[in-house]
Amino acid sequence: MKFRFNAGYFWLTLLLFVTEVLIALYVHDDFVRPYVGDFLVVILIYCFVRSCVEAPVFPVALGVLVFSYIVEVMQYFQVVKLLGLGHSRLANVVIGNHFSWSDMAAYTLGIAGVILLEWGWKRPGAAEPTR
Repeated sequence: MKFRFNAGYFWLTLLLFVTEVLIALYVHDDFVRPYVGDFLVVILIYCFVRSCVEAPVFPVALGVLVFSYIVEVMQYFQVVKLLGLGHSRLANVVIGNHFSWSDMAAYTLGIAGVILLEWGWKRPGAAEPTR
């Protein structure tokens, strides 16, 4: 693992971040916001890590997935309230306050998508990701 800037992953991170913000601000439905948003957030985190760390795909993807699961479990145990931050809008947005198995599934599918895309880029004859 090396700390090295990767412009391609950085631009993907920015694109995904803007997409997530737009979803949060303007999409108030029962599918895109809860499921697509969670699917994309793990890809966003993965791209952020890969934008500054050169490491193998699988360990980074697994680390992001475990991190996401930990945050979701913190929601199950209502850590925001336990820390006395229930009134904090920022804490409620960043950590969250509602556990959902469907969130865990969306995180898993998002990371599976990342692994499949990265595998596709690494195949012989496939285009390399932007560096």
